[in-house]
Amino acid sequence: MKGQLRVALLPGLPLLLLAAIAWLLTARQAFDMSAMVTGLGQLGARMPNDIAPPAFMSMWLLMMVAMMFPAIAPMVLTYDMVVSKRPHGRLLTAVFVAGYLLVWTAIGVVPLLAFLAFRSLMSPAGWVQPAAGAALVAAGLYQFTPWKTACLRVCQSPLSFVMTHDFRTGSKGAVLAGISHGAWCLGCCWALMLLLVVVGLMNLLWMAALSIVFVLEKNWKRGNVVSRVAGAAIVLLGVAVLAAPPVLSVLSNLHG
Repeated sequence: MKGQLRVALLPGLPLLLLAAIAWLLTARQAFDMSAMVTGLGQLGARMPNDIAPPAFMSMWLLMMVAMMFPAIAPMVLTYDMVVSKRPHGRLLTAVFVAGYLLVWTAIGVVPLLAFLAFRSLMSPAGWVQPAAGAALVAAGLYQFTPWKTACLRVCQSPLSFVMTHDFRTGSKGAVLAGISHGAWCLGCCWALMLLLVVVGLMNLLWMAALSIVFVLEKNWKRGNVVSRVAGAAIVLLGVAVLAAPPVLSVLSNLHG
């Protein structure tokens, strides 16, 4: 039994190791870019960031590995247990993870476009604080919607997901299953990720807080409660920003 447990947990070790490495690299990048604009809260207060789009996308991918791999570890372990008896089973698990990352990499184009559009503003525009507050309110309210509930339910049920998304066609099936999981995960987490667009993509404190929320809401039996508490907190932050715009600067200056 112990030997079987070790075999079952084996794929989780490189996953967590990659997450740890990604956190270290992200932290180094965050300190190197500490004086540069990376979110709505820093517009006009810090020097513009001249990072090129390929470098931005690499930074985004590192962030996704750091933040999401711990949360999806049970899903990956479950998938690996199902395919491990097939030829090249561990390779299929790696392809599954690659398919998952493909979704989050593709959605990184959205913050990239926002970053390119706003990074050169040299003084805070009048719309920044209201837009940031409204975005936070919308992100928090999404946590209470049926769409969030449906996506979270899928992410909380690894075995059910794998048994209904196991396409049994080798690498093609693995990447399709990974893309499907990535899409459900995106539906579950995109609103919370919007917080980073507001306070700064490289804000380590907020990244760590969101990572903990992702782990708890996907893997704890009271994950639905965590989701709603997080939503309520973000709504309150948004209302605070709308009522007192300087709060946005305070939130953005909270960092690791």
